[in-house]
Amino acid sequence: MTFCLYFVILRAVMSSNSTNKLALFFREVSTEVKKVSWPTRQEVFNYTLIVIISSVSVAIFLGGLDVLFQKAISYILPNLPK
Repeated sequence: MTFCLYFVILRAVMSSNSTNKLALFFREVSTEVKKVSWPTRQEVFNYTLIVIISSVSVAIFLGGLDVLFQKAISYILPNLPK
């Protein structure tokens, strides 16, 4: 998304009558940003907590599967290094 924004700004600057177009672009960006529904501090905290807990849970689950498969393969093929 950042690349796209830079591209639009660069294109506006390189075109003719760039000052008006660039000013219009930033006015429109400002208008759109005001329409955004920003989350509260508590919502951000809750969502961050959910992401952290989910990430740790998935990491533990995948780590458990890794150990389980490693043990299974070591049992099936005893010549593998442990």
